[in-house]
Amino acid sequence: MYVDGFLLPVPARNMKKYAAIAKKAGKVWREHGAIEYLECVADDLRQKGSSSFQRMTRLKPGEKVLFSWIVYKSRADRDRVVAKVMKDPRLADMMKPDSMPFDVKRMAYGGFKPLVKA
Repeated sequence: MYVDGFLLPVPARNMKKYAAIAKKAGKVWREHGAIEYLECVADDLRQKGSSSFQRMTRLKPGEKVLFSWIVYKSRADRDRVVAKVMKDPRLADMMKPDSMPFDVKRMAYGGFKPLVKA
């Protein structure tokens, strides 16, 4: 198993546009082999004693934090799926940084090997 994870701020006024893009992207990712595609909007960020998602995303007034991930069978499978997704014409216009409904420079992204699966 392998997981791509994302943390990003999205202006509240762009949430419908973001959700539409995410729904379409999720379908494409799954068609190309992703096991799971999930986009989550923050609901409870009042944690004390640790670094906050707000600080990590440099959240501004009127923005929401999204935490998202895509699960694959393996790292090799992830590389194969992502290569196909990036060439998929259904997502070509959406994948341009200037057409995104959020500031891509403030998005955190990374690939992760599971440590524990319970």
